[in-house]
Order: sequence, then C-alpha cells, then structure tokens
Amino acid sequence: MAGSTTLVIGASGFLGSHVTRQLADRGDQVRVLVRHSSSTEAFDDLNVEIHRGDVADIEALRKAMVDCKVVYHCVVDVRAFLYRPDELFATNVDGLRNVLDAALEADLDKFVFTSTIGTIGVEADGSVATEESSFNWAKEGGEYIRSRVMAEELVFKYVREHDLPAVAMCVSNTFGPGDYAPTMHGALLIDAAAGRRPIYPFGLSAEVVGVEDAAAAMLLAAERGTVGDRYIISERYLSQHELYQTAADVAGAAAPRGVPMAVFRVLGLAGDGVRLLTHKDVRLCSLCIRLLTLPGQLDHSKAERELGWHPTPIHDHIRKAVEFYRERDMLTHR
Repeated sequence: MAGSTTLVIGASGFLGSHVTRQLADRGDQVRVLVRHSSSTEAFDDLNVEIHRGDVADIEALRKAMVDCKVVYHCVVDVRAFLYRPDELFATNVDGLRNVLDAALEADLDKFVFTSTIGTIGVEADGSVATEESSFNWAKEGGEYIRSRVMAEELVFKYVREHDLPAVAMCVSNTFGPGDYAPTMHGALLIDAAAGRRPIYPFGLSAEVVGVEDAAAAMLLAAERGTVGDRYIISERYLSQHELYQTAADVAGAAAPRGVPMAVFRVLGLAGDGVRLLTHKDVRLCSLCIRLLTLPGQLDHSKAERELGWHPTPIHDHIRKAVEFYRERDMLTHR
C-alpha cells in the first residue's frame, strides 16, 4: 500500500513512532494524530502531516481519517499499577470505540490494531501457545489485562457486525532505539545498563521483540493480514538474566544479580499495603509482579507464514537501545 494516505493514531508512542518512520521511509503520505500534550520529537525529522487530538475527541478522529485508506491504532494505556483503573478503560476501550466508529465512516482498506500477547491464553500443560489459545487467565490478569481483552474483543465485534477490515497484532515486550519517554520496560533496561538495577527475578523469562521488527509486522499486516485474525508478534522467550546481562555488557556496567521470585512477591505485597493506606499508584504491586510471569512461551510462526515477517535477534535491538540511551545521556541522568 505504498504511496497511499495512512494515519497513525498514537504516533508519539514507542511503537507508533516506529510505524510512522517506516511508513515515511517507504514513501507513504503519512498523517499522525497525537495529543496536544504529546511530544513530536520522535518524528520531527520526517515529512508527516500532524493532527492534534485524542481518542476521546470523535470530531478530531473523523478529520484525521479523511481520505485515509489505512489506519494504525497504536494508542495503549499500559499502566497496570493504577490504583483506580478507570483511565485504563477510558483509553483502551471507550477511546477505541470512538476510533472504530470513525473508522466505519472512513471506508478503510485496513485497520491495524495494536493488541497484546496478554490476550493469548496459557496452555494448561505448559506447551507453547498460539493465536488459537483462548484467553483463560482473567483472574490473574487484573483490570489492565481485562481492558486489553475487552479492546481486542471490541475490534473483532466490529469486524463481525460492521465488516471493519481489521487485524489485531498481539505484540510482546518491545525493546530498541527511539524510546524517548522511556517506556516502563525501557526504564528497567536503562537501570541495568547504568548499573542501577542490582537485582532481578531469578528464573523468570518473558516474550520480547525488537520495536523496529514489531513496526515492520504492523506494515505487513496492512498488506497481507487476514481480516478478523490476530498475529503473535514476538521474537523469542528470553530470560530476565539474559536481557539485563546483555544491556549491562553493552554499557560496561556491573551485571545485576538474580534473587528468588519469592522476594519480589513479598515486595509486591508490601506495595499492595502502601496502595491501600495511601490510595495512590504504586508501581511495585502484586499484580505487576504477577504479570511478569504471564503469559508463557508463544509461537509466532503464523506471522512468519502469512505476513512474511522475519524478526531479527532481540540482542541486536537491546544493543541499539543501550546505544540510544547512551547518546541521549539517559544512562547517567534519568
């Protein structure tokens, strides 16, 4: 779909900015919708048309979609630690519904939705899960995961009932350059590279992917993705030890030390107590610790087979991320 008008909603975010850059680099006419308070630093050097607004503003959404044939929805509130989760649902579900309504009016060729591996089910026997693994861990996932599952289900409802040409991309934990904010995962990587992260949960692993590869998958989905399908976008199941060791090695920092998961569970319980006493957000809570362990290992072969997506080793992206943080002096001043 090179050369067509495309819209990226949430272009100031980590994944959204890389989608924007790859579209612009291949010659698309790119339009972005970002909030009035959002920075455009990640794409200031690109020739893109900037619209200001958010997913709560239906008129801004309609205007942004005029003459667009493809929309990439990259707006996600990932703050699982919120004491009051209303904001999660306001953005991830209610805001998405506004976007979907505007998309129906726009007569799109493709709507590419950023979902999460958190909507993939966990196999009871511990085997590798696929897109066919139905979500089955609502009790453990809390309100954040509930909002993401509701969002994906809403997209597929619009596919079934309104013929919206949408695909859902179940993206895992992203790492790489251009993490200006930084993201929560990026902040932990910075601490490891700077020698400020002395410990990590021993024996814990998670699905990871390079952000540039994830963005490439989004573009491929617009061209080749099957409407109504979802695709796991993850490169591998990586141990926390290897993740932080790689970052520390690139930066020449002291490697962090693994401690039993039980220690982090106790810290999470302590965080829960602080939340109950203060009614404030606490990042280190039981839910956040629990989410580190779910879901399990995933199979991304469907994306390779149907989209022609071929991710590169995550270690290359970790190295590029650390170099980016170093160039911006984020290893010493964060």
